[in-house]
Amino acid sequence: MTDPIRVRRFREGDEPALFEIFHSAVHQIARRDYTPRQIEAWAPRTLDENAWREHIRVLQPFVAVRYGRPVGYADLQRNGYIDHFFVCGDHPRQGIGHALMAAIETQARHWQLGELSADVSLTAEAFFSRYGFQVVERQSRTVRGVALANARMHRVLRS
Repeated sequence: MTDPIRVRRFREGDEPALFEIFHSAVHQIARRDYTPRQIEAWAPRTLDENAWREHIRVLQPFVAVRYGRPVGYADLQRNGYIDHFFVCGDHPRQGIGHALMAAIETQARHWQLGELSADVSLTAEAFFSRYGFQVVERQSRTVRGVALANARMHRVLRS
């Protein structure tokens, strides 16, 4: 029997584990849609730890936990924007993303939001589409001097 996925709120001290999730998701999962140069620009091994820690504390993400350790995380901002949504590269397609999306939807309803939006990687586009998000704009974002294609996606929430 597998350990169920639990979703909880961010706790101070989660930042290093969340960086590892982010890094592994980009390097192991997104590599099928981006070049090695794009992957390294997006998620270099060395990031400013203080800047990362502060950014994660501002996001206050939901954290998916399995076997006692974080395996994914995602945030929802008060304006309905999802900034980060990452599942550990060692655990794709195991229901972690589903559990995180359910937590986001519950929070959105609690806040009485009418819509959600996200800037979504090419890799995550199909996942977000399964949850009712639609592409509203194709974009290119420059990160550390390298262009990365993504999509602005939007979803109207039904009451």
